[in-house]
Amino acid sequence: MLTINGILYVMFKKILISCIIWVVGSVLTVLFFFSILFFTAILYPFDKMRKIAHAHSFLWSDLLIALNPYWDIEISGLKNINKTKTYVIVANHQSLTDIILLYQTNMQFKWIANEHLFRLPIVGWAMCLAKHIKLRKGKFESIKKAYQEAAAWLRRGMSVSIFPEGTRGNADGMKEFQNGAFKLAIKEQVPILPISIKGTSAAIPRGTWLFTTKVPVRMKILEPINTAGLGLDDFEKLRDSVRAKIELA
Repeated sequence: MLTINGILYVMFKKILISCIIWVVGSVLTVLFFFSILFFTAILYPFDKMRKIAHAHSFLWSDLLIALNPYWDIEISGLKNINKTKTYVIVANHQSLTDIILLYQTNMQFKWIANEHLFRLPIVGWAMCLAKHIKLRKGKFESIKKAYQEAAAWLRRGMSVSIFPEGTRGNADGMKEFQNGAFKLAIKEQVPILPISIKGTSAAIPRGTWLFTTKVPVRMKILEPINTAGLGLDDFEKLRDSVRAKIELA
């Protein structure tokens, strides 16, 4: 049984470790932004697709995961990724940790992300430099433009990543999937790459900045789903099939 001094020691230790994680993570993010800015400037004529800027995020993700002793991360199914192919990447969404986790695929892709993220200092600026795709929810013209931009990237051989729930779900279950990702994949005749993520709702604590317990996080990359031969009338069947596969993974 812990004494008062023992309880205080445990709490102090968790506060200290949490402070270190957030401070070091923030410093790393700032440093990586300046590195992205530097390489974007000097390679501007040669890297129009901003692959170098995006590739920075692979090491950023590695370091953030290694830094946090409270994350127990397991990744499976990487063999299902063919890096010579172009995908519409579809994953369920529980927290901001999902973004860090998806960089563990080491794939080149463009996010479709809410425009408010692009206004964030450092993180949003880095997203702009990497040419990710802005979407303003509830605005038809913005949504239309975002998906036109996504289609253009797919035609250039660049994968596109979408959270089809549209917003973060929770540990209790996924929200319904929206239609855009599946219409896009069918229209451009590119395969869907489904990714199941579990446990991240607790990886970045809600309502507190403290990391207090070991959190098991699992990401599973499923087999790609071919859209060749499908018509736009098939999007609902495709959407529901992908959602079921992710939920059961």
